[in-house]
Parts: sequence; C-alpha cells; structure tokens
Amino acid sequence: MKMFGVTPFGWRFFAALFGVAACVILAFTARRLFRSTIWGTVAGVLLAVDGEHVVLSRTALLDGFLTFFIIAGFALLVVDRERTRERLMAAAALDRAGLGGDPPPRLPGEGPNLGFRWWRLAAIVTLSLGVTVKWNGLYFMAAFLVLSVVFDWYDRRAAGYEQWFLGGFVRAIPAFLTTVVVLPLVYLASWIPWFTSENSWGRRWAEQNPGEGVTWLPESLRSLVHYHRQMWDFHKGLDTPHNYESNPWLWPFQWRPTAFYFEDAPDADCGAERCVSAIHAVGDPLVWWVGFAVLLYALWRVVRHRDMLALTLAVGYLAAWVTWLPFAHRTIFTFYTVTLAPFVVLLVVWMLQRIAQPPRLDGAWSPRGLAIAGTYVGLVLVLAGFFAPVWVGDAIPFQYWQAHMWLPSWI
Repeated sequence: MKMFGVTPFGWRFFAALFGVAACVILAFTARRLFRSTIWGTVAGVLLAVDGEHVVLSRTALLDGFLTFFIIAGFALLVVDRERTRERLMAAAALDRAGLGGDPPPRLPGEGPNLGFRWWRLAAIVTLSLGVTVKWNGLYFMAAFLVLSVVFDWYDRRAAGYEQWFLGGFVRAIPAFLTTVVVLPLVYLASWIPWFTSENSWGRRWAEQNPGEGVTWLPESLRSLVHYHRQMWDFHKGLDTPHNYESNPWLWPFQWRPTAFYFEDAPDADCGAERCVSAIHAVGDPLVWWVGFAVLLYALWRVVRHRDMLALTLAVGYLAAWVTWLPFAHRTIFTFYTVTLAPFVVLLVVWMLQRIAQPPRLDGAWSPRGLAIAGTYVGLVLVLAGFFAPVWVGDAIPFQYWQAHMWLPSWI
C-alpha cells in the first residue's frame, strides 16, 4: 500500500504476486517429486487455472498468502529430503565397502550423522511465517515436520541400517528444539509494526488496565497476550449462521463455494437483455472431484504398498482438510480450501503420470495412457476457460451465469 496507495490495486497487488509465485514453486516441487519437467509444468498450469487459487490470488484475504508459505515450506522439505537421502545412501555405500567381502544386507548401527540440515531450517522458518499469517498454519507445520521424520525413518531403513528408527528419532530432537525456538521468534517478529506503532489496536491495553492479564509480562507483551485472547474468544464463538457457510466434510466436492460478488451490470454490453458480474470461488470441478478419488487411491497405496510418494501427497491434503472437520459446527467457508488446492493438483498429476507412464513400463510412455492424460488436461483447460468469467467478474449474460451453477448448492 505504501508502493501503490490505499486502493484496491494497492492492497491486492502482492496477493496476486504471491499467487503467481506459488504456481512457480509448485511446478518446481512437482518436477522434483515426479522426476519430470513435463509433469512439473502440468502441476504449475493446473494450479494457475484453478478457481480457488485464481480468486484468492486476486483478493486481499489472508488465505492466499498462507497458501504461498505452505507451498514454499513443503518445497523446502522436499529438497531437504532429496539432499539428505543422497548423502545417506552415499554414506551407506561407504559403510558397506568398509565391511569388505560380501557385506550383510543390514548395516549395524543407526546410520551417520549428516550434520546440520539448513534446508529443513529454512522450511521451519517458512512454515513459521505461514503461522504468522493464519494460526491454522500450525496444522501444516506439525504435519510436514512429522512427515520429515518419517522421511528419515524410511530412508535409513532403505539404506539398510538396523537401528533406523532410533537414528531418525534422535535426529528429530534437534529439529523439534529448533522449531520450539524459531516459531515464537518469527511470530513475535511479525508483530514488530504493532509494537512500534502508537495507533495499533489494543497496543496500550496494559497501561489502561493495570494489574490485569498476565501481570508478570512487560506491558507490551501483556497487551499482545490480551489481544490474542480476544481473537481466540472471537473465533471460538464464531457460529453465527451465514448464507455461504460450508461444511468441511463436503469441501473436496466444492459443495458450497463462496460467492464473493454478484451484481447486475446494466451498462455492460454482453449481448443479452440482462448482464451480471459475479465472482465465485469454486475450484475446477474436474480437478477437485477427481482429486478426491485419487486421495482414496493414494491412501490405499500407503497402507498396501507403503508408497512414500503417495503418503507425501496425502499428508498435505489431509492437513488442509481433516483438521477443519472438528469445527464443522462453526461458521467457516469453502474458500479456506485454497490451501488444499496445491495438493489436489499434485495428487491429480501423480495419477496422470501413472496413467501415461505406468510403473510396469519403467518410465516409458503408454500411447493409450498418454492419450487419456492429454485429453484430461485438455478438458480441464477448456473447463477453466468456461469458468473464468465467474472467477474474475466479467460481465456476462444472466443465462450464461446460470449455466455455471451446476449444483443447487452453488446458487
């Protein structure tokens, strides 16, 4: 706003910038996960044309910024896992060579100490920044850092170390202690403007209410704690009925998308008697509905085959969705699922890769699978073009708007 003024452009510019950056980061992350530039590109494109992501990237709400930090933190942990696994496998090869002769299939011990993991520290800082945006960033932080420990267990076991569980557990302790220190520091740092401004909301509460609150804290921190209690109480009791509230159990199906805007546009030339301008935060149905089916398949792969890639993708989806289910009674909205969109996309791309390049072909392309995957991506893009007017608020004929309301719950 200092750059562009207190205008809609001023307060939405960085939301759009972060939305674009999120697509780029997801593309590079998918490229690492799927070992393919093609599938990384597909992932970036599918997120760029998803309705939830488009609408929230054009709107000055917190959820788009949270999505960026979630994707960035996830990406850093993927890089950390890749670098750590390479060093671990190299160390295991050296250990086997040191045994001489015919080395046993299992190596003694818990595996090497690979030193400080700077990529994981960067992920901790980035996910902490997500928490500064919205508190539910804590769910992602907890889920992804636990997943990082599971990565260690899996890789140490794959390297052949007998005490793989102990090795991963011991090395999780420094990460936990680092998180306990870094998260509060980053969170407090995000409040520096609040501390330094005379006009901040509630900044002088402690001075005006001596002897109240957490009295052993300095006045500034006492005021901050009181402010947080006010926020907590507000959200804890946020259960007033709202026309566009949605039940999180139905979020994977985009059952009740949030209408951000709807007005008649009598001055527009849309070629019809009645023109309207509307903005609906609804994800591309062909991506979201298929994505839920792929989630079920991924969970089956985790249970049946211990598929680590399936687990990696499913954890992001579940962290964004399942953590909201206990609050189904509260006033919550479907646009919260913008944090879910990247993992819906990753699951769908994972499915497309398995169809176009079946594991049985060892990376080779299946002509039939490629045709299916290409047709699906083409249909998603066509559908995105169809829904684009109700994502960006273009003036369209009223009948054309009605054609977008596929379900009664969308109206």
